[in-house]
Amino acid sequence: MTRWPLPPHMARALQEARLAAAEGEVPIGAVIVKDGQTIAIGRNAPRQIHDPTAHAEMVAIRAAAKALGNERLEGCELWVTLEPCAMCAGAIVHARIARLYYGASDPKGGAVEHGARVFDQPQCLHRPDVYAGIGGPEAGELLRDFFREKR
Repeated sequence: MTRWPLPPHMARALQEARLAAAEGEVPIGAVIVKDGQTIAIGRNAPRQIHDPTAHAEMVAIRAAAKALGNERLEGCELWVTLEPCAMCAGAIVHARIARLYYGASDPKGGAVEHGARVFDQPQCLHRPDVYAGIGGPEAGELLRDFFREKR
């Protein structure tokens, strides 16, 4: 369903999403990049590790902070297959991630262009540059297929 070649970091996030689906998790994947280099990856794992905070973004943010030895991920980009929820958007703010690229929009649980719109709140301490829809058709198809099989 690719309409044009995907950026390599989104292609990797989609690969992680597929791995999450194979593990019975909702297919969401994330990649954190600094200076063009992948420094961390993550995929949904809340069911597998019994942790409601183990969203793909949170897993990747924790791994990136550990890899850099710093809780501030300044200058980093986060590539994720689905619009972040409020928890993940809050973590993006606190980590000071510079740029967020995401695939599919999430009208039910998203908090960037939907719901809480975390980055638009006056209390938001940091606002990343946001680029939506990159790999959206592919990410959306993965999610639809996953939930179709569950029903």
